[in-house]
Amino acid sequence: QVQLVESGGGLVQAGGSLRLSCAASGRTFSTYAMGWFRQAPGKEREFVAAVGWSGAAKLYADSVKGRFTISKDNAKNAGYLQMNSLKSEDTAVYYCATKMGVVSRTGYDYWGQGTQVTVSS
Repeated sequence: QVQLVESGGGLVQAGGSLRLSCAASGRTFSTYAMGWFRQAPGKEREFVAAVGWSGAAKLYADSVKGRFTISKDNAKNAGYLQMNSLKSEDTAVYYCATKMGVVSRTGYDYWGQGTQVTVSS
């Protein structure tokens, strides 16, 4: 069992940056892949980025590639999403999630409660 808690969301102007954090409990976090997802009002939840258990393999949605960077620190049981050049369309609730197995865009088992990111234009 893994419990996840996101933090770092907030209000930022377009073009600004935010760094989201995901704190994990449980000794198995270091062996899990981690992903970030988001859900805007009236829209379905969508994949944003994912990183493999070691932090090496990474996947990004086309909409954030080159602007967002995902990372994972197994020593700290934490994951991060650095978001730069934010746009109004990045406004959403952001969730971190983990899963056993290889990095992927789907199939996540454990989810955090989410953190709100609002980008003003």
